[in-house]
Amino acid sequence: MILVINTGSSSIKMVVIDMPSEQLLAEGMAERLGAPECSIQWKISGETLHAEPGAANHDGAMHEMLETLFTRLDKERISAVGHRVVHGGELFVAPTLLDDSVIEGIESISHLAPLHNPANLLGIRAARVHLPSVPHIAVFDTAFHHAMPLCASLYAVPYSWYSEYGVRRYGFHGTSHHYVALEAAAILGREFQDCRLLTAHLGNGCSATAIAGGISVDTSMGMTPLEGLVMGTRSGDVDPGLHEFIARQSGDSLEKITNTLNRQSGLLGVSGLSNDMRTLLDAAEAGDDRAELAVDLFCYRLAKTLAGLAVALGHVDAIVFTGGIGEHASVIRAKTVEKLAILGAVLDGERNSQHGKLSRGHISPDDAAFPVLVIATAEEKMIARYVCEVTDHEVSV
Repeated sequence: MILVINTGSSSIKMVVIDMPSEQLLAEGMAERLGAPECSIQWKISGETLHAEPGAANHDGAMHEMLETLFTRLDKERISAVGHRVVHGGELFVAPTLLDDSVIEGIESISHLAPLHNPANLLGIRAARVHLPSVPHIAVFDTAFHHAMPLCASLYAVPYSWYSEYGVRRYGFHGTSHHYVALEAAAILGREFQDCRLLTAHLGNGCSATAIAGGISVDTSMGMTPLEGLVMGTRSGDVDPGLHEFIARQSGDSLEKITNTLNRQSGLLGVSGLSNDMRTLLDAAEAGDDRAELAVDLFCYRLAKTLAGLAVALGHVDAIVFTGGIGEHASVIRAKTVEKLAILGAVLDGERNSQHGKLSRGHISPDDAAFPVLVIATAEEKMIARYVCEVTDHEVSV
């Protein structure tokens, strides 16, 4: 059994996966850490368990979650723990066995993801205390993108910013992009290394990636997860001069402007209503002009980005939609693909409305220039695969 842990600033998600069958055995979530209304829920072998540990911190919630889990599952059957870590910088370009020096390395690059890496480290430290006798492996969101060519990963800024400060495009959601790309290759009946794919991970955070030769060759997110597509609360691409302009006009600090671009922009900022695409689609249908504008802006930017990423591929073997929006919002897929006629993309309306569930993921006609697919992401399964690769290697060595 592999225990996969994803620690956020106010939440912890855990799943237990049997390998190599990839059967999900247990799924737990602790939410609103540090608040009096903190809650924990587990689903274990069909049974749902609840707990309210009070204002638990990460260590307290981790202890409570593991205590509950191991009353139902044998602790000795956990062979390894996989931890999601958002940013690996240039230090970590593959899943890595955790020890004190690796943890120090992750700490040293936390300034690249100050909202994410410190929380990931809290989870790592707490889990190592409670499960000290099994290997812990860090799986980095950025790792899948590490092999991007320099012409795709560097910004046109002084080269010393890259060589001295690590300023470059790193990309994120790598685990999800890698998983759905492998699934797409299987659906297409082709070797992964021979596929040229455009993948779109669309949720509250969104990114698109061009994949060729089994690696990411370009992606929409950059040095931070703020770059790229319109997202739930993130702006995506803006003019770099915007910061100075708003600072001069409003008197706001750089920190406040950056926070606004991360937390009060995107779908929420444009619509003034919500960051939830379901809410916006309902509001747009009811005649809310701002909601409709937010939806249209989201789809236009996505189509424009996918078309641009196609340059990195030469030709497209398939487009893949995944993530909460990508998997469930047929309107968003239709609006986006309609704008990709220049690539030859087209949808089958009925297949799209069924989210590809009756057509093995296909939402395009059989005679289309290339398939458009909907594939459910499974980042925890992918993390478990990475963990097995690392632990199997360690054993063989």
